[in-house]
Amino acid sequence: MKKLVLLTSVSLLLSCQSIKQFNEGLSQPIPVDKLQSDVDFSYKKLKQLHPKLYWYISKEKLDFKFDSLKESIKKPMTGLAFYKELSQVVKTIGQGHLGISPSLEKLSKKEQKLLKKKGKSAFSQFDFEYIENKLFITKNRSRFQINEMTEVVAINNEKPADLIPIFEKRIASDGYNTTFFNRYLGKSFGAFYTLDKGKMQDSIKLLLKLDDKDSLFVVKRDTFGTNSKEDKIKLSKKETKEKAKFNSKYGFNKETKTFTRELKFIENDSTTALMTIKQFNNGNSHDFYEESFNKLSVANTKNLIIDLRNNPGGRLFEIGDLYGYLANEPFVFIDDYEVVSRTSKLHVDYFKGGGPVVKFFKILGAPFFYSINYFKVRKEDDKYLFSTKYSKISQPKPNNFKGKVYVLINGGSFSASSVISSNLKSTKRAFFVGEETGGAYNGTVAAQMPMVQLPNSKVNLRIGLALVSANGKTDIEGRGIFPDKEINPTIEDRKNNIDPELNWILNDIKREKEVEELLKEPSKEPSKEPSKK
Repeated sequence: MKKLVLLTSVSLLLSCQSIKQFNEGLSQPIPVDKLQSDVDFSYKKLKQLHPKLYWYISKEKLDFKFDSLKESIKKPMTGLAFYKELSQVVKTIGQGHLGISPSLEKLSKKEQKLLKKKGKSAFSQFDFEYIENKLFITKNRSRFQINEMTEVVAINNEKPADLIPIFEKRIASDGYNTTFFNRYLGKSFGAFYTLDKGKMQDSIKLLLKLDDKDSLFVVKRDTFGTNSKEDKIKLSKKETKEKAKFNSKYGFNKETKTFTRELKFIENDSTTALMTIKQFNNGNSHDFYEESFNKLSVANTKNLIIDLRNNPGGRLFEIGDLYGYLANEPFVFIDDYEVVSRTSKLHVDYFKGGGPVVKFFKILGAPFFYSINYFKVRKEDDKYLFSTKYSKISQPKPNNFKGKVYVLINGGSFSASSVISSNLKSTKRAFFVGEETGGAYNGTVAAQMPMVQLPNSKVNLRIGLALVSANGKTDIEGRGIFPDKEINPTIEDRKNNIDPELNWILNDIKREKEVEELLKEPSKEPSKEPSKK
């Protein structure tokens, strides 16, 4: 027992020392030769893993950009400073899933517990939107009385209009798309601010415009709202199980206290339904879609509006499942994955996550996992392809929706949102309203995305291993799904809680209903009176 206690103590001590050394290293300038080595290492890994590296930029131009960055490094710099330079080169590849970030300070388990007790971080207490070159708070979860659509004048004395263009230089959309940036940067403003500073913000100074006056708020970590009254109510085992099942089906988000998926009828007669999907992730989506389309079938719903605005994507199986309810004929959902080589799929983070028991079973399953992922890759001409169940012919669901489908999209509709939208657009199954999607029509490089850490700067690259593309294609390369009716909301729309995109659809449904009613009316022929002599 004494030996076990001693061994545990030594292990904790070494862990703390390791974390301390790592954190101290983040602030130390890195020699020029090591930074240049990291430039070479990053490009080597990209060529080794990324299947569409030269889709939107030629090899000659990308070679030149990496060489130029290497030559421009004349003096030592920190990993954070190096990230800010390297990210601008990686951006030119034009792949939105190709993530790059600096390493942030690590915390010991003790520090993590203390931080958790302090409550939510400053930025996580708000949702933001960047519109017409201004940043607004769209959701307030702090203890301060701040209304929705309150303008943020400054964060720690820095203006959002000055920060957003800086952040934009470090991230890519898919291809040549531009609608992605403001939507994504506004929604994820806190995350990008953290990356820019290289440190989590436990407190921030927000200068807000309230009643035409600038008011300063100092927002700190806070436990406010973390434990609702509902959470404190004791439930029976059966009630707890039912609640967990309900939360999983609708994708309950503990942080924001909202649901990921929702279905509601707009008209009293159930002719029109609105399905809102905030992301294709989180919980048991299969039960949600099965339940929802059964409801639509029973209600004899004629119009389905699917809201994918600001949906960043998620799971392939979820969008494949949903599409089965929207298709009216056999379909192939995506093409076979395209990868760099037979060994590409062997680079996935197979052992990442899970406790000791999970890792034990992963070790047992590793030979099968790696064998399957190697031998399933085949070569056709000059491409390496990997087939999935979604690249084979599928049948529509038995209770598939047969009415009219509208889809709401904007620049924040990305990844999986764009894949399902591509299918709906190419088959003319839906009418799109809003703004060009941030994700490309012809596919994106994602699927498994292992993290590669550069050895000297500790900058992280998240590299997609496979090209995921819908079966339908467009001739317009490097752009998203264009709406059939383009509508962009204004600040006034947001402030007045007006949804111009949704309103246009509802009016369009109303117009079509009026036309149908007119066509149903019997034609009135002129009366034939006997001629008078």
